[in-house]
Amino acid sequence: MLSRRDLLKATGASAMAAGVSKVLAQQSGSSQTAPQSPTDIRQAQTRDQRMQWWHAARFGMFIHFGVYSTIGRHEWVMEEEAIPIGEYTAHATTFHPAPNCPRAWARLAKAAGMKYMVMTTKHHEGFCNFNTTQTDYCAPKQGPGRDLVHEYVEAARAEGMHVGFYYSLMDWHHPDGARCMTDEAARRRFVDYTHGLIREILTNYGKVDVLWYDVAWPLDANGWESERMNEMVFQLQPEIIVNNRNRLPGDFSTPEQHIEAAKNGRAWEACMTLNDSWGYQRADDNWKSSRTVIRNLIQCSRDGGNYLLNIGPKPDGSVPEESVRVLTEVGEWLQTNGHTIYQAELCQVRHSDYANFTRIGNTLYMHVYFWPGNYVALSGLRTKALSARLLKTGTEVKIAQDDFQTKLIGLPEKAPDWPLTTIAIECESEPIQDTLYVRENKPRAGV
Repeated sequence: MLSRRDLLKATGASAMAAGVSKVLAQQSGSSQTAPQSPTDIRQAQTRDQRMQWWHAARFGMFIHFGVYSTIGRHEWVMEEEAIPIGEYTAHATTFHPAPNCPRAWARLAKAAGMKYMVMTTKHHEGFCNFNTTQTDYCAPKQGPGRDLVHEYVEAARAEGMHVGFYYSLMDWHHPDGARCMTDEAARRRFVDYTHGLIREILTNYGKVDVLWYDVAWPLDANGWESERMNEMVFQLQPEIIVNNRNRLPGDFSTPEQHIEAAKNGRAWEACMTLNDSWGYQRADDNWKSSRTVIRNLIQCSRDGGNYLLNIGPKPDGSVPEESVRVLTEVGEWLQTNGHTIYQAELCQVRHSDYANFTRIGNTLYMHVYFWPGNYVALSGLRTKALSARLLKTGTEVKIAQDDFQTKLIGLPEKAPDWPLTTIAIECESEPIQDTLYVRENKPRAGV
């Protein structure tokens, strides 16, 4: 699936394409973001304290909801189908979410084992889901007739969720949203508008835990006045955390639609869709299975990252049935296995054809997603395994270990848990795997 950045790369005219390419190059990873600003240096002094809850949370819900939901053809439909502004904005009058629909989102997030939520306050389409004095193109003054962000905040807090706001800097609706690239007066108006909207969402809803910037096209950090932007953000919300998509490094990196651990111990969060669309796309039936979601969550936790998984509610605010089914299955698995995710530490062990791994202290958790039968084997575990048990049932598992292979034997032919079965392996010290040692030293026939 094309990411936001891939889609931007394909945008039309040559001047715009050149600006887009520059933007994407600067946004593509932590190694290519702007140097640390004075604000970021000050952030670093409180970062460990501010991010403590986030590191423990591991798993969050992303929500893409807006006017595009009424069209049901992906959140990029306005650009991808070149819908005229007047024709598109007319859909805002037909946007009628059911009252308090975010309550179902928050209940689902809690049932799925998620610990925080991030909702689109304004996506690229420019529609504000919150009450604002700066534009009439907002939920209270259009079809919804009320503040959807307020409903979301109340629902999230009622379920004990940390509250995050997504905000798209790019704006396809505002008349200065593109011409600010070449017109200084337009840039001044649009930056003031943008800073004003951010000030409102961080002033009117109490404590906000995450500000999740998105696409910074067509300006750089100086153009957006991102240093001043972040300074305002932290004045309003001293304990907030921010990502890296306003052209400053922020507190964490944001790989999209793939899992990639940040370097040098930097915090990171992989954001992904449940199908191939962020906003509601009625024809998109390419749903991830609960097994795939759990495998992704394990991989993020293994490498010290978070997993932000998206739902795209229908126009009435209800969650697609497949999203509910998958997330419910994930939550059921986490009821037994959740501590292996939430308490996970960096895990060096990772090589298997049918399992992945997390670690807590000296305990290695082998998460078997393709159950092979009455034994599992692990190559190159250089740490002595003292004992093992099936996490679901507590049943002890016998171990046969030599210099090259650790074999867990006498397992049931059928997996005792679904969609993954976890085996807890108590080790003598922190588990370390070296498969190259096996390749170089294991005796070979006739040699």
